[in-house]
Amino acid sequence: MKRTLIHNATIVNEGHSQCGSVVIEDGRIAEVLIYKNEPSAKNEPSTPCDEVIDATGCYLLPGIIDDHVHFREPGLTRKADILTESRAAAAGGVTSIMDMPNTNPQTTTLSALEEKFDLLNKKCIVNHSCYFGATNENYTEFGKLDKHRVCGIKLFMGSSTGNMLVDKTNSLLNIFDGTDMLIAAHCENQDIINQNTKVNKEKYRNEPDIPIDKHPTIRSVTACYESSELAVRMATIAGSRLHLLHVSTARELQLLSDAPLAEKRITSEACVGHLLFSFSDYATLGTRIKCNPAIKRKNNRDALRHAASIGIIDVIATDHAPHLLDEKAGGALKAMSGMPMIQYSLVSMLELVDKGIFTIETVVERMCHAPAVIFGIRQRGYIREGYQADLVLVRHNEPWEVNANDILSKCGWSPLEGHTFQWKVEKTFANGHLIYGDGQVDDTYRGEELRFDL
Repeated sequence: MKRTLIHNATIVNEGHSQCGSVVIEDGRIAEVLIYKNEPSAKNEPSTPCDEVIDATGCYLLPGIIDDHVHFREPGLTRKADILTESRAAAAGGVTSIMDMPNTNPQTTTLSALEEKFDLLNKKCIVNHSCYFGATNENYTEFGKLDKHRVCGIKLFMGSSTGNMLVDKTNSLLNIFDGTDMLIAAHCENQDIINQNTKVNKEKYRNEPDIPIDKHPTIRSVTACYESSELAVRMATIAGSRLHLLHVSTARELQLLSDAPLAEKRITSEACVGHLLFSFSDYATLGTRIKCNPAIKRKNNRDALRHAASIGIIDVIATDHAPHLLDEKAGGALKAMSGMPMIQYSLVSMLELVDKGIFTIETVVERMCHAPAVIFGIRQRGYIREGYQADLVLVRHNEPWEVNANDILSKCGWSPLEGHTFQWKVEKTFANGHLIYGDGQVDDTYRGEELRFDL
């Protein structure tokens, strides 16, 4: 049986960064060796290894778990598909993903769910699960779901791409009362959005579209807060497990807690785009950074960064949502909402480490440990003996520039084109298998289904 030694890395795990090595055997982490200047310290593998990877100068992290992606398959494969987007994930150090249900057909029936799993198993290079989408009527199906296989229920309390809006009070009550599975909610108040749209349409009635920098006034702070407050209130009354997706405003943070993660029934996510960009970036990036909820002003971005640094925000994910560039044409109404971010999510957050926004240990907590805890992912998200060998090696002070030729997402563009990063993903392992190294993705490998312990 092959044994691989990743030798002499800085291992970032469970709040510590320590020099050490990891042995991989049969897809799992067989040994974790932390180097200590003690006579009894275990600094060498118990038996010789067949392969040694010299990781001197590199940081070894658990593989990134992205709980919020749109891989667009089935039905929307002109802009992305499971193979292309999982290739981008592997190149970005992401080893596990959870796919959203607003595809065609929507993943809102048991048969569509099985079709999605079949596609993921056939095409996805990284480990995977998917959400079951809530509608105004299908809450009676929740009890038929395999809780160890399905990551959660996706609830759109605001209308976004795919229009899976759930807006009936009785339906919301049935959803929150109808399951002990995690409910992941997109929260924007549609009535407020509609009213803001009406005002802006009148103001710009002689223009071909509403300017893109009005997008955050349409999908406003109030629209986000009112919907999130309702979700938190309903979840609290029902005792539900609620995960607020892509929190985008400082005001919503008032609804959240910095209690230890293990004690929380209501958790939250911030997305890479909302942590990187702010209102001023519309001037240069325009509709490339249009997403729902909208990128807002700098005070909101900075509040999200602080909240993620101290544990009010629990998870950092991407909301990876590819569209073709011609679908991004127009302004606040006509341009499609969403950005392809998965290939550059980890290096983007490590850049914020360089800026003093986060520590590298915090990045690992929000992108690896916390998703594993919140979703109850079995034996992933940590560098522990016996866990699956989902690992990523990154190197610092290796400057490189994002250019179109290197973008693996099928849509072929990124809002980060032209940006120079100082961090670089060198190798990505899923279940001990090298799925990305030396700039190449192993297209022959298929990841495993995630399993959840409730």
